[in-house]
Amino acid sequence: MDDAPPDTRPDAATPVVAASGDDDLSVAFLDAAQGRRGSHTPVWFMRQAGRSLPEYQAVRGEGSILHAIKQPDVAAEITLQPVRRYGVDAAVLYSDIVVPPHAVGFGIDVAPGTGPVAEVPLRSRDDLARLRPLEVDDVGYVVDTVRILVDELPPQVPLLAFAGAPFTVGSYLIEGRPSKDYRFTKSMMYADEALFHDVMDRLATSAITFISAQLSAGARAFQLFDSWAGSLTRRDYDRFVGPHSARVFAELHDRHPDAAFIHFGIGCDHLLESMHAAMPTSGDRVLGLDWRTPINDARTRLGDDLVVQGNLDPALVLAGHDAALVGTERVLADNRLADGTPHPGHIFNLGHGVNPDTDPDVLHAIVDHVQTTTRT
Repeated sequence: MDDAPPDTRPDAATPVVAASGDDDLSVAFLDAAQGRRGSHTPVWFMRQAGRSLPEYQAVRGEGSILHAIKQPDVAAEITLQPVRRYGVDAAVLYSDIVVPPHAVGFGIDVAPGTGPVAEVPLRSRDDLARLRPLEVDDVGYVVDTVRILVDELPPQVPLLAFAGAPFTVGSYLIEGRPSKDYRFTKSMMYADEALFHDVMDRLATSAITFISAQLSAGARAFQLFDSWAGSLTRRDYDRFVGPHSARVFAELHDRHPDAAFIHFGIGCDHLLESMHAAMPTSGDRVLGLDWRTPINDARTRLGDDLVVQGNLDPALVLAGHDAALVGTERVLADNRLADGTPHPGHIFNLGHGVNPDTDPDVLHAIVDHVQTTTRT
């Protein structure tokens, strides 16, 4: 823990705020989310629990991922596996962005090798009736998993809740399966804007209920995944999508003002200003970056005090140990202040999720490198 006073030197782009006081346990992830100088740059990986781990294969079982998620003991064990193996600074709940629509009986599942599939997509107002509002009791098994994890995780490793943003979840429901062009989603935007906004509003409410239930059970931060927002122009994002994501963040911040929050999308360099604006101006807000946007560029555009998450290219992890560590050091260098010290507002991650073919030993080496080379 760094007990030095705030750094006010002229060559420091951002004043360094001392970590939490002696009465509080220093939690590297939460320190970074607050823009505080913690013990080291924290690191975790999106999809850190999953097919890349042999221990995952041993307990996962057959069938849909949604079946495993419905078993709290199994879901908790899978969530804990990467914490034990890698020593990451945060655990992310083993879940899926289509859990809420599945839980209310919309008719969507996760097909192995394909992703979310809805046999009867949402294409009309009659279909919207199948997407009833989510109740906490619908996802009681998720709440039970969170409670198990809160009891079992080390106190310095917070649990991250998450949900899909309205647009990304909506695109799966409307398209009926993963899409490259989002033809039905974009058609609804322009041909029936009222219906599209009603779908987004229903899904925003669902995301709020889902994340709030996880935070109320003990999760300490959350990430809103808008994985496919990058397919939109900034004009369309601002008109059709941003206001609904902004409502999710605003209501959750009102309910859980102490929770850190992360906004992440893929291929969203052209949307950074809009995605940043969708988050409340107060609170511990973090902007996730994929590998296409340099950290320094994001801070040039959005301010030196911007807290970021990211952003190693997952392909470099697949390229092996040496390539991964070269890429890791490049990300860390991109986050350094003028005096060579790490900017305190950085959570190291990949620019997307862990690929199933990833060598776990490479991820372990990345964690060791980040934590060791940035330790204060």
